[in-house]
Amino acid sequence: MTDLVQLQAQIIADIAAASDEAALEAVRVAALGKKGSISALLATLGKMSPDERKTQGAAINQAKDEVGQALAARRDVLKSAALEARLASETVDVTLPLRDAAAEAGRIHPLSQVWDELTTIFADMGFSVAEGPDIETDDYNFTKLNFPEGHPAREMHDTFFFHPKEDGSRMLLRTHTSPVQVRTMLSQKPPIRVICPGRTYRIDSDATHTPQFHQVEGLVIDKTSHLGHLKWILHEFCKAFFEVDHINMRFRPSFFPFTEPSLEVDIQCRRDKGEIRFGEGEDWLEILGCGMVHPNVLRACGIDPDEYQGFAWGMGIDRIAMLKYGIADLRQLFDSDVRWLSHYGFKPLEVPTLAGGLSS
Repeated sequence: MTDLVQLQAQIIADIAAASDEAALEAVRVAALGKKGSISALLATLGKMSPDERKTQGAAINQAKDEVGQALAARRDVLKSAALEARLASETVDVTLPLRDAAAEAGRIHPLSQVWDELTTIFADMGFSVAEGPDIETDDYNFTKLNFPEGHPAREMHDTFFFHPKEDGSRMLLRTHTSPVQVRTMLSQKPPIRVICPGRTYRIDSDATHTPQFHQVEGLVIDKTSHLGHLKWILHEFCKAFFEVDHINMRFRPSFFPFTEPSLEVDIQCRRDKGEIRFGEGEDWLEILGCGMVHPNVLRACGIDPDEYQGFAWGMGIDRIAMLKYGIADLRQLFDSDVRWLSHYGFKPLEVPTLAGGLSS
């Protein structure tokens, strides 16, 4: 009995000295495991007489129970201490500002924003959106648009041509979105009212030109369309896009193979300290080209020019984005600089609407 009391006291002392749950588990195994000291004492009961078994068995079982209780109590203490230590090391400063949600941190590229803005404006006027492939045929990109053989636009130094096919024809990266107008006239019967936004390609590279850029063109074909309608559409577009109540416009004679007559359009502006403001001032800025669709283009697309007429216009999406949002270098639109995008970009949920504001 004296040995049992000393053994129990030693085990209780070891339990109290255990510094963590691993050390406590080692004490438990040493005392109550299959080869533990108390388990060894229980194994001797079978060799004792009934009277000794009754006396010794009760004492050993009592020691076993008290050791188990001490283990459970110490385990609770160690778990609480471990939790407190973890809480102390993983504290959260609730005074720090919240991180921006993904919808707040991300930004829409200005070109995507302007694409949506102009689509919203023309959709409100009743225009639908037409699209076509970036890789085009020589016929759709030039011939059907009244570009004769030998025209400078067909030269290799102006256009990205692919290698000639066996029949001698060459595919190319479209130099404008006008082929979409051709495809629309070939596939639809008048009246037609579409805009054609998309990527275009030319061999140019400087502060105001890039090899790949974006255009939007518009086309109206019916029996009674005339330049007055064209002027009204462009005037309303410029007012809505630049978000001004009024803007003066100037139409100058020009030449394009696919329109006759052809016009260049200037808009009123004021240049002051590196900024351009529209709808005020005495300066003028050229912004787009337009005109009545050439009869040769109508014939090439299967439309009788004696019955139908129409007008078309085109402008650079990249350029009007730069004008509206004060972007100095066209190449910055394609640099993929996140810092630049954070400055000029738009929040994803700021969807352009005429009622709520295009760029609010």
